[in-house]
Amino acid sequence: MIAYSWLLAKVCHRICPTYLLLPISDAGSALARLDERIARSPVGKGWIERSHFTDACASLWLDGELVHLEDLVLHDATKDVRAPTHELTIARDVLRTRRRIAAQPPGWTLSPEGLRSLRGHGFVTGVSTTVQGADGPAENGAEPRVDETGGGEGPDGDDGASTLDAEFAAIDALLARSEAAIEQAKAPSRLGGREKDPLVYDLDWDEDSRLIEWRGVLREAENLPAVLQTIVAVDAWNELSVLQHAPWLGRLLAASILRQAGITSGAHLVAVSLGLKTIPVDRRRHRDRETRLLAIAHGLLAAAEIGMKEHDRLALARTMMERKLEGRRTSSKLPELVELVMARPLVSAKMVAKTLEVTPQAARRIVLELGLREMTGRGRFRAWGLL
Repeated sequence: MIAYSWLLAKVCHRICPTYLLLPISDAGSALARLDERIARSPVGKGWIERSHFTDACASLWLDGELVHLEDLVLHDATKDVRAPTHELTIARDVLRTRRRIAAQPPGWTLSPEGLRSLRGHGFVTGVSTTVQGADGPAENGAEPRVDETGGGEGPDGDDGASTLDAEFAAIDALLARSEAAIEQAKAPSRLGGREKDPLVYDLDWDEDSRLIEWRGVLREAENLPAVLQTIVAVDAWNELSVLQHAPWLGRLLAASILRQAGITSGAHLVAVSLGLKTIPVDRRRHRDRETRLLAIAHGLLAAAEIGMKEHDRLALARTMMERKLEGRRTSSKLPELVELVMARPLVSAKMVAKTLEVTPQAARRIVLELGLREMTGRGRFRAWGLL
């Protein structure tokens, strides 16, 4: 395991290195301005939803995988045009994790409970659970046997009472299994006794120890400025390689530091991956620590600049579409379509038909009336977006 404490000690000893003073100041100011603009903007909710999609695609791009934005949007809406790939499934996990972090209180993400939940430790679907019932253990989800002796066996038997007892026993068994699953989920680092596949996992890769060291880095950096804490958190996560199959989670955890510090508020989660995508790979993965930290700082600044440009583009597009609503009937579906288009990077005919409760043919006609641009270039399974 790579030791990172020596790096942080040097950074903390110098409080804030001179080469980082201007970049972290610019990044902090730009992120604060962007957050203020989003909080007061009529397109703020749509901007936040779009940022989840774009950052998820950028996160896969940083890890060497390519996921198209339109495929992720359609996959999230369960309107896939083909079987989802492994990369697309990972991008959906990134998307859902971003939404989950944004929906939780700022301090939840880096708490022990939040980290355990985001890592997926605890209850594993499909693992057998042993429940100790009144008559003994019930294994692999089997319900305990119900004693039905004397019920319905003779002329004086009570079939109704026997059936009712069986139903109550089934409910008791279900409650017992639920309690056992909850207790198993609360236990840290438990995988239900299932061993990891050595073909998929490196058995010598101690994720728990690496995560403990990464959290130690955060504790030592807690007196640094929030932007510098985020930069150190991203670099430490990359150098320690905490999780084997979720390198993208570190960037989301680092973005939550800015929320916790109040630089970003509400549901706004900084698109760290989108900003780092603009930085050349030789700078992001440079051997020199100072080059890497400076590259991450520039990535945060780029994320704020890209977010501001995207907000201005959405605000202008909304104004232009609202002009097309003048003189329309009150029963027109165009206002609802405008809200849908502002909330999603792309919309398909099925998505429009489901949201507006119209036929697919009517959905295509309404889309043409609004003047949206076809983004996929396909004859079938088309999707539209803003110009």
